[in-house]
Parts: sequence; C-alpha cells; structure tokens
Amino acid sequence: MESFRLGTTAIADHSFNKDHTFVAVARENNVTLLQRANGKIRPVPGKAGTLRFHDKTVTGVDISCDGRIVTCSQDRNATVWELQQDGTWKPFLVVLRINRAATTVRWSPDGSKFAVGSGARIIAVCYFEAENDWWISKHIKKPIRSTITSVAWHPNNVLLAAGSTDGHARVFSGYIKGVDAKPAPTAWGERLPFQHLCGEFANKTYAWVHDVAFSPSGNSLAYVSHDSSITVVYPSAPDAPPKAVINLDTSFQPFRSLVWTTEDQIVAGGYDCYPIIFGGSQSGWKQTGAIDDPKKNKKNSGPASQFDEDGMPTGSALNMFRAMDLKGTTQQPNDDDLLTIHQSPIVTLRPLDEEGGRVTTISSTGGDGQLVIYRV
Repeated sequence: MESFRLGTTAIADHSFNKDHTFVAVARENNVTLLQRANGKIRPVPGKAGTLRFHDKTVTGVDISCDGRIVTCSQDRNATVWELQQDGTWKPFLVVLRINRAATTVRWSPDGSKFAVGSGARIIAVCYFEAENDWWISKHIKKPIRSTITSVAWHPNNVLLAAGSTDGHARVFSGYIKGVDAKPAPTAWGERLPFQHLCGEFANKTYAWVHDVAFSPSGNSLAYVSHDSSITVVYPSAPDAPPKAVINLDTSFQPFRSLVWTTEDQIVAGGYDCYPIIFGGSQSGWKQTGAIDDPKKNKKNSGPASQFDEDGMPTGSALNMFRAMDLKGTTQQPNDDDLLTIHQSPIVTLRPLDEEGGRVTTISSTGGDGQLVIYRV
C-alpha cells in the first residue's frame, strides 16, 4: 500500500491519466494536478499545477484516454481542459443547460463524449461541436425523479448507467448520431436511440444509490446503496427480465464507491474507511476479504508483552515518550485514531493497474485528504 497525504481538506474525486503518472484531485473549488514517479507524488510546478475556473465546490473530475480533463461543480458548470504546448491548460466552454448543481462527471471509454449528472434530475451527455469550438449537450430526463449521484459508461461507449437519490439504478442509451458508430447488439438492447431506457432497478429499501459500475465485459451491472447493500444485475435480453438480480445485505456501514477487478470480484469502500472485497456469480455473492482490515491491524499491532531491543515492552509508556522525544512532539497519540489508513470515509475508488485482464491495484480518496493506492 502507498499512502499520500495531500492536505487536510476533503477530496471529492480524483482521476489518474492513462499511464498513471499523473493524477487530478478535486477539492474545494479547484483541481490540483500531481505527478507520480518512483513511489512519490509531487505537485506539478507553477500555475499549471492548479485548474481554477469554478467558483463553487468541484464535485467531479475525470481524465480521458487522450489526456483531456473534465471538471464539474456545484456552480452548475462543467469545463474541459486541454494541455497546450507551453505546459498550461486551456479551458473550453461546455453548454450544460442545467439549473441545479452538477454532481458527477465521467468520460466515455473512447474520449469522444462525457456524461454529467446533476441535481436537476438530468444527465447531460456532452460532445464537441467543432463549428462553434465548444462542447454541447443532449439531456436524458425521464424517468429520473431525483438527483443523479453517479454515472458509468459501458465498454461499448454507448450505454450509460446512472445511480440517483430516488433509490434507482438505470441504464440508458447515450448514443449520439454523428459521434458514435452503430453499436453491436447486447443483452441490454439492440436498437439504442438516445435516451432509451434499457433497464431500471431498485434496492429493497429505495435507499440512495451512491455508485454504479459495469463489469469489465459490460454483461452485468453493480451498484451500492445507502442501506449498506450491494446489488448485481445480470441482463438476459432486450425488453426481457434480467437473468438474476442479486441483492447482498451487509453488516458494514454504507459504501460510497465500488470497482470491478474481474467479472466475479468487486471492491467497495465507504464509511468503514477501508475497502471490502466481494466475490460471486449469478448464483450469489458474498464477502471474500478486506484490504487494510482494522481487525487484522489491531492484531498486528501486538500486545504490550512484546519487547524491543532494550528489553522494554513495545507498548510501554517509556517507549511512547521516547518516540515523542525522537519526533520532537509534545502530543500523545490520539486514542480516537482508526486502525486504518483512511481516517474518514472513502469517497472515490478507481481502478489503477491491470495485469492479465485483472485489476491489481486500486486508488482511493476520502474526507481525510489522503490518496491511497492498494494492491488487490
């Protein structure tokens, strides 16, 4: 595991570029750009290290496959940033046409468009209009009845999943004529005009859906809700009931984000402050492990009967004051510190490195201002 403290303010979202040497971090009303090399993360020097445009909290950031950055904010705006030859980032106007806060944003897999969720019960699917040199949007509205909390693209670049505070996860067509090639038929649908509803699912309690994600193949959909459940949907055929809808109730606190690592494994994180691993198939899902598990960390911390090289118990008061003296601090350790790397809820999980079709590392950010990279 690698942990990087990027400040004390909460991080709303983060995104790595394609080769994972560069990361954009959204917090407060700007986006910080950082370089990753040799196990360290450093700010990009100069004015190019911060993207300043929004005048309210930035709620989402994403980097496309070709290196462009998109941001969205509570100020009801989104901005696309392109790197210039002099190393600066140029902002491009996005015509969203929404009257409530933008809440989340994600690029499509090929980088030709992006989707912005909002509090206006609208998903804006945005694409570039070369004639006017700006990004324009088409709106998905029905049957959304509340704020969009998350969006995720299918690998085919057309289907779009969305979670909302009305307790539903939905799959829509985000097909844009003249931008997208005609998609091949899938279990989600064959004829896919823009805004076509391909699937609509609710958890048992109609709790807020915090995050949605398609599996690597796109043949299943998972979402996490505020009732601490994980739901996995397996579609069967267009306009037909799904083959299976697996709803797993858990004893954990609610999850905020999830990542598929393989077709049969999901990693979720949230208010318990550490990632939980789940495995399964159409026949059922269950917890199979955890990363940075506080129960194991407590065991590994060792009892006071263990001794250091001077024969003193490792948990003794003498050793505590000795450590304080070496660090030059007068403060005693905080008994309220969690036995996890993150000290507040995980807000965003992202897949990072892959090997043999399997995600091997994931990254997380949260309310404690930390960015953590875990090996799965």
